[in-house]
Amino acid sequence: MGRRVRTTANSRSTRLRGWRRMANAIWRAPSDPQIYGILEVEARPLLDFIQLCRGRGQHITPTHLVGRALGHALAQVPALNMRLVGGRAIPRSSVDVFFITALGEGSELSGVKVQAIDRKSAAAVALELDHESQQLRAGKGAGLERAKALMDRLPEPALRVGLRLVAWAAGERAWDLPLLGVTATPFGSAMVSSVGMFGLPVGFAPLVWLYRVPIIVVAGEIRDQPVAIDGRVEVRPVLPITASVDHRYVDGPQLGQALTAFRAYLEAPLAFESAP
Repeated sequence: MGRRVRTTANSRSTRLRGWRRMANAIWRAPSDPQIYGILEVEARPLLDFIQLCRGRGQHITPTHLVGRALGHALAQVPALNMRLVGGRAIPRSSVDVFFITALGEGSELSGVKVQAIDRKSAAAVALELDHESQQLRAGKGAGLERAKALMDRLPEPALRVGLRLVAWAAGERAWDLPLLGVTATPFGSAMVSSVGMFGLPVGFAPLVWLYRVPIIVVAGEIRDQPVAIDGRVEVRPVLPITASVDHRYVDGPQLGQALTAFRAYLEAPLAFESAP
């Protein structure tokens, strides 16, 4: 005969009550594939490069360089530069990075997709972003702004359906939707944002299903911090950078390769950029 397992008083099931019962009703079992990470980079090489560029009239910011570094990493690790369609991973035709832009004194968010960013200089990226951002602020931006205007007119139930249809068609299937003003893969290969401009030292961005990208990188505020250098403590400017990564696209080894390439650019931007 099989052994009967005794149930002690401490192992008996109990009915959930109070907050635990509410929490169980509010949330489902975890199914989120996101990986979160934070990297602190000594910012002196970035600041020196920015000063060099601005001396030649080129308006470069840390966010521009973080976007260029991300483009470099995606080019070095093609496993991250993919679209997931059903059970297949499809390579993207180019490395495109979407820069999130604040409009209306920060009350509205939009953005600009820089295509083939791995083949452009930081100065070219800065010029393109400056021009496109001015167009957006002047209400002349095309693309996503037209889609947002159309979506604003929809009631909320229809809006949810519309967003999922657009994400599936443009983001997953990479179809152009000219009637909506949405191009294929509107959010590119990855996304970059910044909270440093708002005085926040660090912040994470959520990976939303709408974006269909494997990674979002957020640049924080550069601040002086104590750093260990050759066994002694020195005060150096440090740039905190966070990343939210979709585990479905990439595993640890690929993430390590991307981090190496990303960090290499930020630690010596002049090695990857022609001198201004």
